Amino acid sequence: MAYENIIVEVSEGIEIITFNRPHVLNALNSDLLEEFLEALDTIAQDESIRVLVLTGAGEKSFVAGADIKELASRNPLSSKAFAHRGQSIISKLQDLAIPVIAAVNGFALGGGSEIALACDFIYASETASFGLPEITLGIIPGFGGTQRLARLIGINRAKELILTGKIISANDALDLGIVNKLVPSEKLKKEVMITAKAIADKGKTALRAAKQAINNGMNVDLATGLNIEADAFALCMTSKDSQEGLNAFIEKRKPEFKESIMG
Repeated sequence: MAYENIIVEVSEGIEIITFNRPHVLNALNSDLLEEFLEALDTIAQDESIRVLVLTGAGEKSFVAGADIKELASRNPLSSKAFAHRGQSIISKLQDLAIPVIAAVNGFALGGGSEIALACDFIYASETASFGLPEITLGIIPGFGGTQRLARLIGINRAKELILTGKIISANDALDLGIVNKLVPSEKLKKEVMITAKAIADKGKTALRAAKQAINNGMNVDLATGLNIEADAFALCMTSKDSQEGLNAFIEKRKPEFKESIMG
């Protein structure tokens, strides 16, 4: 379908969603969020999509947070509903069976950081910046930032960033483990696509199993996590992709993974 606030492109099993409100630094409003949700629902049903990449239109911003004018018009009840809606959409992003890469090309503030944190990993331009500055507006992150940032970098570091509202550089984000790789701005898309293509070549069953094992094992004890891994490993061994991968190795050829994960 035609979208007004996002751009959707697909090539070789890789979908790129670009947040497209550059006149307001790609700030999130209700319309953009609903279009994003619809795109995520479509991806979840499309067997041809193997990797999702998120980025922002223009060179200045990935997503610079919520649309403040829209936010300022809300009362407490509508604000709670808005937070739950945003949390639900971003959780759907995190729960996608396929790998998701954030290509952060500028400001990733507030909701922008919260979206990036829900991706499987982040590549960023050297000029990117990150932060959850909601405290400077008299509010707090509402789309999962207080929860995901603490789980990623630790409680004390997350408290420091959230309670000060500090905006950090891409280098600082790399040091904290928020970002996986820094790339010159002009090379960001190329580097992201190299990694996306390397992932897209792998078997979809194994990709889903690996992602779910990591995510589901993060908040349980080690013994439970190991059982989750063993179950996922065994499930992979029932797949045609595992037969193809093992036979290809024995036959010294490149595997061709084609199995659907939806039956």
